[in-house]
Amino acid sequence: MSDFFLELGKNPNARKLIKTLGLPVPMPQALRRSRDPWTVRPLADQLVVVGAADGHELMGDIASTLTIAGAEPRVTEAKLLDAFAQVGEAYGRPAKLIDVENLDAKDKLMGFVFDASGISNPAELDALYTFFHPLMRQLAKNGRVVVLGRNPTDFKNAAHAAAQAALSGFVRSLAKELGKKGSVANLVLVKKGAEERIEGPLRWLLSARSAFVSGQPLTLSDKTADNEEWDWVRPIEGKIALLTGAARGIGKATAKLLAAEGAHVVCLDRPQDDELCSKVAREVGGSVLLADVSDPAAAQYIAEQLTERFGRVDLVIHNAGVTRDKTLARMKPEQWDQAIDINLAAIARITDALIEGPLNDDGRIVCLSSVAGIAGNMGQTNYAASKSGVIGFVRALAKPLAKRGITVNAIAPGFIETRLTAAIPVVIREAGRRLSNVGQGGLPQDVGEAITFLCTPGAVGVTGQVLRVCGGALIGA
Repeated sequence: MSDFFLELGKNPNARKLIKTLGLPVPMPQALRRSRDPWTVRPLADQLVVVGAADGHELMGDIASTLTIAGAEPRVTEAKLLDAFAQVGEAYGRPAKLIDVENLDAKDKLMGFVFDASGISNPAELDALYTFFHPLMRQLAKNGRVVVLGRNPTDFKNAAHAAAQAALSGFVRSLAKELGKKGSVANLVLVKKGAEERIEGPLRWLLSARSAFVSGQPLTLSDKTADNEEWDWVRPIEGKIALLTGAARGIGKATAKLLAAEGAHVVCLDRPQDDELCSKVAREVGGSVLLADVSDPAAAQYIAEQLTERFGRVDLVIHNAGVTRDKTLARMKPEQWDQAIDINLAAIARITDALIEGPLNDDGRIVCLSSVAGIAGNMGQTNYAASKSGVIGFVRALAKPLAKRGITVNAIAPGFIETRLTAAIPVVIREAGRRLSNVGQGGLPQDVGEAITFLCTPGAVGVTGQVLRVCGGALIGA
């Protein structure tokens, strides 16, 4: 079911009339999403303004990333030009100094990047205001903002930790201010030693592929072994990807995106969904694997099939899931058991079998959680428990697999436009859509884009984490 207010908002005359009349009608901005496979230069010809606090430590990696990704970098201080000099000369895209006080109102800036790694006490947080305040009105619709800092837990000094922790509240609030323009802001926390792993997350967060990721933190570490050689074009070329729940919705969208980046997708779903699953597999040039994940024997069967047919599996995406909603007082035992088993226990069983069997080193495991697992939800004690359990599962599993170069992460979707949300009563559905920063629901593609990013070698620094794809939903953390 389409979003009436979003469709109405695409009509410039309707937007102008409603604004003129001062009517309290939500008019969300249509989001800019990518329609093409990954490219070497996802930021081609986009004006991105870069700033930094004193004592910054990440500017060299930021400069390299932006220039190679095709951006037209602008800096707010002349002293930052040095970081861009060598790479700018090599690529013929030197950074330029921007006159913040005399900006042309017609020059719409597509992105802001701020290196806050040098902020070591609360007083130095004024660097955020100094950089962002004069620029905010110049950010284009569907713009991108990324702030980079350090992990607060890495500092013993309380004032230093507090200053870096403050970045989270700043970015989350900024994201809410930007949402009406379809713009998003996110935070990247870089642990010492992980500086060279900035490129993948920064490219993705500044691109059109992060349209429904807003106000979120990503922490980069150097704990996961990185032994792969790869390219930004078709970065998962030749990888074998197991995708459960592939027949429809998020699974179907993810299958298409993974295949577009070079993966051979093994589409897994229940035998009852053979027709739909086979259709998806044909569309993406993948394979079909029919199994009921709730069957205790399915885990070993899946591992054996992947070994026999492909010799390995590189990417594992646990997307299959169910809802069995009832208030706890009215919930039947089988409704509790089904939600816990399919959404959580099956993930653990299958993952264990794959780790002991065909899962390749430098692999990726992505599990679908939910914002309900973070915030809870009325009538979903079983579902929320299972999805919260998924978060605990990936956090615990990430460390022992890091030496093998395997990352383990969770995606927590918010309100996504699927057949399930279309069945929600209209008032509740509208409320769910409007609770995000961008004032609308997301698409299955948005979740698939996040999954695909986490499956790439460029996301090697991201493990044991939960990435919310919720548009910055009001509920949850």
